[in-house]
Amino acid sequence: MRIIYIVILFFIVGTSAAQVNFINAGSITFERRISQFAALINAEAQENVWMEELKKQFPKVVADNYTLQFNNKESFYYLTKENPDNKYINMIFKPTETNYVNQKHESGMVTNAASVFETNYLVNDSLVKYEWKITGEVRDIAGFECKKAVTKICDSVVVVAFYTDQIPVQAGPENFNGLPGMILGIAVPRLGTTIFATSISLQAAPNYVLPTLSKPKKSTIKQLDADLVKTTKDWGKEAAAILWFLKL
Repeated sequence: MRIIYIVILFFIVGTSAAQVNFINAGSITFERRISQFAALINAEAQENVWMEELKKQFPKVVADNYTLQFNNKESFYYLTKENPDNKYINMIFKPTETNYVNQKHESGMVTNAASVFETNYLVNDSLVKYEWKITGEVRDIAGFECKKAVTKICDSVVVVAFYTDQIPVQAGPENFNGLPGMILGIAVPRLGTTIFATSISLQAAPNYVLPTLSKPKKSTIKQLDADLVKTTKDWGKEAAAILWFLKL
């Protein structure tokens, strides 16, 4: 009888373990959607005639596709395809094929190639540390159950993230990281911006080939922030929103 109990116990444990399928490598397709007028324009500006004309000429929302390749050691986030029908009201919304974010999970470092205001930056620094607060909310994203977490950037801009612990890699789109699982959704209401996974491939993705940057300016995150503040200091009320967007 004891032997029967042991066999049954092993069967139950084995079945339970088989049901937990953790994913440690693959490729994720994200769609980034930006509500252009909500992202940059303050309420006062929206009321004037000039802004009404712009709303007739430019689409309210622009969307582009990105890819995140990942494994246990690192992840690469880059533009997959730009929508040729997009018309950007501000060129900071326009994606660049040479931009990428390479998060290195083992070393805690990040390499970020970013073309900002006609300057090609190559940033090497420690991974950005976010103070996440995990809530009890859950939602389905691309077939995965995701938990909600909230943080802030630039002291006041709320960022909502959704992560799945079925992919135990602490990475995500753009620079976002640090949750106990892969981030499959990002929403920044103040900037009218969302980045959500639309599909996930479990097949090993081909090695990402780093694009060649033309005369890159090597920098740290702090140095880049200082450059951006200096460049936008005379840009009026929209300067803060531009800086917030570039900090994603």
